[in-house]
Amino acid sequence: MNELRRALVVSTGKNAAWVSLDGETLPRVAQLRRQTGKRFMPVPGDIVHVRVLEDDKTVIDRIEPRAAALERRTADGRSKTLAANVDLLVTVTALADPPPRPVTLDQLLAFAELESLDALVVFTKPDLADPALRARLVELYERLGYRALVVNPRAGSNVDALRDAIAGRHALLAGVSGVGKSSIFRALGGEASVGEVSRHGLGRQTTTTARLYRLGEGFLIDSPGVNEFGLGKIEPVELLHGFREFPEPARDCRFTDCTHLREPDCGVQAAVAAGRIAESRYQSFRKILLEPT
Repeated sequence: MNELRRALVVSTGKNAAWVSLDGETLPRVAQLRRQTGKRFMPVPGDIVHVRVLEDDKTVIDRIEPRAAALERRTADGRSKTLAANVDLLVTVTALADPPPRPVTLDQLLAFAELESLDALVVFTKPDLADPALRARLVELYERLGYRALVVNPRAGSNVDALRDAIAGRHALLAGVSGVGKSSIFRALGGEASVGEVSRHGLGRQTTTTARLYRLGEGFLIDSPGVNEFGLGKIEPVELLHGFREFPEPARDCRFTDCTHLREPDCGVQAAVAAGRIAESRYQSFRKILLEPT
């Protein structure tokens, strides 16, 4: 008999998934077993039980109930499960090359707020950036209550602080291409590169789509791309709670259904004018509302 073994899902395709078995360092491709005529679809972070057959073929037998599921809402109102059992979103933003795009960072933070996830703000490439910009961004997000770290993984700067910050957590790295997520992943000890799982279920060592590195009792997933975390079409009253400094001044709005975009006597706009809300954060709020992804 092939006994069941516990594993973490790293990435998935149509008919198979990359899994990291307990006691193994390199992920392996596992086929999905049909149940009652259709396949159940795991996502990165899922805990599954697999059987390793005599020919070394691995088959996922069952998936454990999820403690939490990370879902993306699309513009048409549907939802897509992106990851499971994640409790910390690590946002990665380059200070230069590419230049920081506040709306991307703010959308990730709003996503974390709305999904009840803790968030850690990481800035990279400090050696290429204006020190004043670096100080301004760190101060802004720390003032909002987020922990912000400036990390240079190539030089080893603040890597230990980042490792301590995610120790024991089920963390997901998120950021646009080129910001240094892979460098962070490698600096923390993650080496296993996982290729795409083709629609036929065969693993291919190509461009990495997702990687998972075990950190003691926790794990770190290098996510496939920031576009997966779009908020979709969202109402102002909901998005308001994705920006933690907005709800209090919003109580001063004249209209209970204020969108905070153009109405007179808007408490949020007044807070921006008074410097109590950063202009960049307000512009991110407007852009997310007016240009849903």
